[in-house]
Amino acid sequence: MTDRLLARVRAAYDRIAEVDRPEIWISLRPQAEVEAEAAATDPALPLAGRLLAVKGNIDVAGLETTAGCPSYAYEPVRDAPVVARLRAAGAVVLGTTNLDQFATGLVGTRSPYGAVRNAVDPRRISGGSSSGSAVAVALGIADLALGTDTAGSGRVPAAFNGIVGLKPTRGLVPTGGVVPACASLDCVTVFARTLPEAEQALAHLVTGGGAPPARAPGPWRIAVPDAAQLGELDAGWADAFRSTAARLQAAGVRLQPVDLAPFTEAAAMLYEGAFVAERYTAVGDFVDKRTEQDAHDLDPTVAQIIRRSRDIPAHRLFADQERLSALRSRAMAALGDADALLLPTTPGHPTLAEVAADPLGTNARLGRFTNSTNLFDLAAVAVPAGTVAGLPFGVMLIGQAHTDGRLARMAPLLTPSTQVAVVGAHLTGQPLNPQLLALGGRFTRTTATAPCYRLYALPTDPPKPGLVRDSEGGAAIEAEVWELPPAGLGGLVAALPRPMALGSVELADGSRVPGFLCEQTALREAADITSYGSWRTYLHSRG
Repeated sequence: MTDRLLARVRAAYDRIAEVDRPEIWISLRPQAEVEAEAAATDPALPLAGRLLAVKGNIDVAGLETTAGCPSYAYEPVRDAPVVARLRAAGAVVLGTTNLDQFATGLVGTRSPYGAVRNAVDPRRISGGSSSGSAVAVALGIADLALGTDTAGSGRVPAAFNGIVGLKPTRGLVPTGGVVPACASLDCVTVFARTLPEAEQALAHLVTGGGAPPARAPGPWRIAVPDAAQLGELDAGWADAFRSTAARLQAAGVRLQPVDLAPFTEAAAMLYEGAFVAERYTAVGDFVDKRTEQDAHDLDPTVAQIIRRSRDIPAHRLFADQERLSALRSRAMAALGDADALLLPTTPGHPTLAEVAADPLGTNARLGRFTNSTNLFDLAAVAVPAGTVAGLPFGVMLIGQAHTDGRLARMAPLLTPSTQVAVVGAHLTGQPLNPQLLALGGRFTRTTATAPCYRLYALPTDPPKPGLVRDSEGGAAIEAEVWELPPAGLGGLVAALPRPMALGSVELADGSRVPGFLCEQTALREAADITSYGSWRTYLHSRG
């Protein structure tokens, strides 16, 4: 078991080198140190072998907490409770991750440590403020990550990078040892590649919790706004949202109309009203003391937001609280007996260049659907719901406080099944095919890759091939495409041994699906068997 834990650590550091995304990290622990901690971990613990990334505004003993601002840094003497609880369950911390400075932003670009690029398309933003945490999980480096969420920072990055984000009810998870953004609204969140993994981690974090409100018997009831109330979405997103709602209906969920206006009106209040002044309470004194000479590491957009909030009059806060209370009453009346509200997580996915051109406007648009959640004291779960133009499309379920468990039970209905291409030991009749079947896999078709791959016979037990892309001298390789339930692909990745890795495989028809690829370092002792055109043909030739 210890060997497996160490292998997971080594695979993570290999992956860090392979993806070359230094902007993910603020403090990355030395590999030897992480290996030593993994070796000392009790393998019987529930999270043993899980690697954890921690947002840089959450205390990790021995690592500087910077909140995305080097001159703000301090070194905590103990872990934040959320970190301590996951470590006690067996998780091993890799390091602290980059974020929008002082957790102020939904873009992932407002950091002196660099803009965190999207895991799928590096030209686009990762989303923030929990940018590095989400990308570390999406790229397969970390198994779990901690973020925070005030305006949507635990959900927007999940949507943009095709992973799961759980935003618990306020107060359900302790926020001690967390640099606040708006202390009365902040929540610590969990990222994972699958819903069961995220739920397992969250279960170790909760502190008590109230009982969920009673619900009338019958099928799940989910409120779905009409297209006009969603406003302008990126091309293809409205169709993707309709398809998600249709999946729910096909699964027996009762869809109900809802007036979205009180939610979007409250969302605008988070930055345009008096509530933003709490950000000044958190770090305003620090920001104000920075002179022009020593403010080089302050993000100008973040500093502008915090300084501008200093002069908001107290009477405006009381007026906004009264207005928010009225909007919340309207919102709860609009939901009626619905178990949850279904929304796109964001209206669109901007590029890095678009954010640079309009940093405030693009950020404001991203919070249209997420900003009101904590203001209204609601719970939320963000999950992948397919792709649009090759990019992840995410949706979220929002429910009343303490309905976290209900939301998690409904969420699997949102995510379509995924496809995976296999070319070797997972093929029908081969030794590892039972893994696919055990995960709920269903064979869909036999096809071939695009003619740009090479196939190698690896010296492994059981024998299996390694597929690598070679645009200049490759060939088409026989492949099978299997369909897996949402949690199935995550389970397959978790069990994937080196030197295999999950990547994007181009098929003969030009489409791309996830598939097994091989690390180049494993090819030194492997035989090139591309000329056989398939793993089965190669095995047959050997009798």
